[in-house]
Amino acid sequence: MSGIIGMSGAETTPLPAPKPCQNELRVSEALKVRHSERSFDASKPLSEQQISNLLWAAAGINRPESGKRTNPTALNAQEIDVYVFTPDGVSLYEPKSHSLKSVVSGDHRALIAVSQEFVMDAPVVLLLVADTGRFEIPSKAATLMSMADAGIASENINLFCAANGLATVPRASMDADGLRKLLNLSETQIPALNNPVGYSK
Repeated sequence: MSGIIGMSGAETTPLPAPKPCQNELRVSEALKVRHSERSFDASKPLSEQQISNLLWAAAGINRPESGKRTNPTALNAQEIDVYVFTPDGVSLYEPKSHSLKSVVSGDHRALIAVSQEFVMDAPVVLLLVADTGRFEIPSKAATLMSMADAGIASENINLFCAANGLATVPRASMDADGLRKLLNLSETQIPALNNPVGYSK
């Protein structure tokens, strides 16, 4: 999976089209087995197809005619951006083109792990960034709605992982200031939640 972030030095890397995985559980079955996992097998990477399916589940477009997504957002603001952290670098998921846009090279997962070292064993860490500037409402209300929307996207990730035999845990711990600097985020962009993803150890 590691080559998907910095493939051929390209700034944008197309992802394979999302498609159901073999033996994927139904939603009701995934709900029964969903649990938070904090132990990851660092030796088992995710495939490009798994990454594609995971990102589509988190915040992909499921209605191309309207551009609406798998993750509902207040007022359809679509303010949740998904950053993908791997040992090779950080990329931004682009739902419209279902691709990854390179942001910065190098392993920056430590900014998300902080003191919880298990995060460094996850081959992929998804960072959910809420951009309150996409709302045309007072900032306090926009922040409240954005945090709720980030939780919805995180639950999409949780259920996808449960349905596909992957491990994850939703987290709010991270070096938010360090991430803002690394990703060059604006004042309205808030690092909200993160999900390390991989195989259970």
